[in-house]
Amino acid sequence: MYVSPQQQMEDRADFARAGIRRGQPVVFASTTQGIVSLTHNASQSLFKLSEIYDRISWGAVGRYNEFEALRQAGIRYTDTRGYAYERSDVTARGLANMYARTLGELFLSGAKPFEVEIGVAEVGDTPADDRLYQITFDGTLLEHHGLLVLGGNAPDLHLQLQEALPASSRALDETISIIREQLGTTGSHVELALLDRDPHTLRGSHRAFRRLDPQAL
Repeated sequence: MYVSPQQQMEDRADFARAGIRRGQPVVFASTTQGIVSLTHNASQSLFKLSEIYDRISWGAVGRYNEFEALRQAGIRYTDTRGYAYERSDVTARGLANMYARTLGELFLSGAKPFEVEIGVAEVGDTPADDRLYQITFDGTLLEHHGLLVLGGNAPDLHLQLQEALPASSRALDETISIIREQLGTTGSHVELALLDRDPHTLRGSHRAFRRLDPQAL
């Protein structure tokens, strides 16, 4: 039976979207202290949020084995670039472009498209300097400002958070509280991380990423 190329692409897209919709949303938000990322996660060891490089973090929704392979590829890419050039040459935009190329090629020519959606964040000196990128299953690359939501119900949740969060000067604790309320996450099944805006002053380190204990907030 003949299937047109357009129908094949639509079927592949529907397949990938269905897998992504089953995942719990991931939220990135700029605050005065840095970029916070948060998601519901019942596992204590299979992380959906991760450090990638000095001031860059990562989050994903979808099939764990697929986005874990992409996470590791991202670490190899940034480590290699930082070693070959300068650490300052490693940027979230470069990493996001690499993911976009990879996912685009897999969507067009792979045995099946990856059922994943990726978020990449880079903390700046001020919230206005923060960089947030979304990479979809077909390699589409989108830039966001101040707020990024991944997952099947992302448009609705993004709108709810835009209305609930302060437009500027967001305090960390208040932002986390609002996101948790909108996600409906309670108890210990929360994965929470922060890219500190000035890690050298806080901890004497160039590595901005740290995990936060949701029970301690």
